Amino acid sequence: MMTDALTDMVTRELGFAPTADQRKAIATFASFMTARSDMAAMLMRGSAGTGKTTLASAIVRSLAALRWRMVLLAPTGRAAKVFALNAGHRAYTIHRRIYRQKALRADMGGFSLNNNLHSDTLFVVDEASMIANSSAGEAAFGSGCLLDDLVEYVYSGRNCRLMLIGDRAQLPPVGEAESPALSAGVMEGYGLTVFEAELDEVMRQGNGSGILFNATVIRRMITHDELTGLPMIAFKGFADICIVNGDELIEALASSYSRAGTDETIVITRSNKRAVVYNRGIRAMVLGREEELTTGDMVMVVKNNYHWTENERRAEAAAEGTEAAGGKDSDDGGDDAEAVPAFLANGDRAVVRRVRRCRELYGFRFADVTFSLPDYDDYELTATTLLDTLASEAPALTREQNEQLFNAVMDDYADVPLKADRIRKLKQDPYFNALQVKHAYAVTCHKAQGGQWAHVYVDQGYMTDDMLTPAYLHWLYTAFTRATEKLMLVNWPATQNADAQ
Repeated sequence: MMTDALTDMVTRELGFAPTADQRKAIATFASFMTARSDMAAMLMRGSAGTGKTTLASAIVRSLAALRWRMVLLAPTGRAAKVFALNAGHRAYTIHRRIYRQKALRADMGGFSLNNNLHSDTLFVVDEASMIANSSAGEAAFGSGCLLDDLVEYVYSGRNCRLMLIGDRAQLPPVGEAESPALSAGVMEGYGLTVFEAELDEVMRQGNGSGILFNATVIRRMITHDELTGLPMIAFKGFADICIVNGDELIEALASSYSRAGTDETIVITRSNKRAVVYNRGIRAMVLGREEELTTGDMVMVVKNNYHWTENERRAEAAAEGTEAAGGKDSDDGGDDAEAVPAFLANGDRAVVRRVRRCRELYGFRFADVTFSLPDYDDYELTATTLLDTLASEAPALTREQNEQLFNAVMDDYADVPLKADRIRKLKQDPYFNALQVKHAYAVTCHKAQGGQWAHVYVDQGYMTDDMLTPAYLHWLYTAFTRATEKLMLVNWPATQNADAQ
């Protein structure tokens, strides 16, 4: 039987005797793949250390050996890169795959749902806990509800099906109480036949991982509603988790940058305000950088931006002598990706390669900056960039600042008679579309979600029992599970040190 053959192949690709949970998940996957329903979907949920990533990789290798068509997806560029490395197969961001640009003309911005030209294809989505189903004010993509659009896209293809992989203990999408993409009830609401697999048995705890041991403790508090007190963290006997006091932080960070690299080291904080403090201190005291922005700086995009990638595609099309049609989708066949990212997403990291022409206009400061994007094969792009957001405590430009910029730029087009024409000019204005970035040595947990780093520093800030909430536990669990090698807890209180009690 096909079900038995697929089960045996995945088990062999796993390379070791599966746990009981993994055996059930493999059997469920085989049933899902051989189900006759045209609307079959699978949810595979699991916490850190349960072998979720290992099993997903074995599934991908098995399907590749069988020449089964599949597309790997993740919500962010960083998550897609991690998924691709683990699975040994190219992965894309969800937005890049399922949306197409309406046009490159100024009067028709935004992205519409693409046509799914695939058939007999499995779409596998990692880090599905991050998939929102509310617009959150972002209407540039399709309906504005990512989960709705993902389901519609996948099942519009002939005999296509969807597999969602994630961890319900991680932070849910902003503004949502839980992760809708990992809820069987939500997915059944689309008319789907849902197959479920739950991985709870921790595989790697016996390897002496303090990260996994303590993450499991935190997750148990979440899943069992054990809000009886702040989590007690165990350090004794674990080499991969430690406390870093404030007077040791500069030396510790310098060591991490030297050993793991800047791109593999991150500080996770509770607020943008705290992240700004860390970024300022790291650049001045660890990296010795005095300029506001300089070559080698790591930054993060803090607002979706489509303008500069549109310009890049237009320029490439002109150079090739082809029509720059926004509806062209080079991803529909094979694994070849577009050279230019579809857009620069909120949360994308970039490395500064060159800074030129710093100037002040409209009450703001700008520079022409060339970036490379490490999560997109180090693609290089030059963009007019706002300097005011670099060290701002706000997530991006405030509403008042956006209005100020809008009105000031519009005044430049006061000589254009028709308002529609002025708006078209505005949409193509490099200053109105300036890239908004922040230094990215320290970020909030929401910004870090979906990524993994070798060395992770976590600063939870001041906490009391009165501040204990499910949201805090989700935050702490997500922060802990970003680390792959070393987790450093900054100024961790003795009251939350299990070894000090």
